[in-house]
Amino acid sequence: MAAPHGFARLREGTAALPELTFTDAEGKPHGIADFAGRGLVINLWATWCPPCVAEMPALDRLAAMLAAEGVLVLPLSSDRGGAAAVRAFYERTGVRHLGLWLDPRGAAARALGARGLPTTVIVDRAGRERARLEGDAAWDAPEFVAAIRRLTAAAAAPGRA
Repeated sequence: MAAPHGFARLREGTAALPELTFTDAEGKPHGIADFAGRGLVINLWATWCPPCVAEMPALDRLAAMLAAEGVLVLPLSSDRGGAAAVRAFYERTGVRHLGLWLDPRGAAARALGARGLPTTVIVDRAGRERARLEGDAAWDAPEFVAAIRRLTAAAAAPGRA
């Protein structure tokens, strides 16, 4: 079977995650520390970006699949229209499992060194970047789901293999 769209572009490694600042729908600031102990799939996107729009249904399904496992999909929108633009997009496209998170000034995208949209960063439960993919992908494909589970798995207790 052929690899799903985009899987070959997933670059794995381990890197310290920079400080990131973004807001929720009410404008309250958040950072990665707010999600300590959880695996994260950080997706930098915008409603005006065709490849971003194309992958949102798969990210929505991924969020539903992994929520019970302590893995959160964090779609950080760079839309200047803010929460209203994202909320309207979610309603129009049937997105039901993704939270509404905003990066309107692109601070998180700059901190992550994103070269364009969409960019997705997989973060392990210790807050380290484990993988990155630039461009859209079929995030709910079995190969992606398995890789995300592996990269965000809870660490073994010290002294255990």
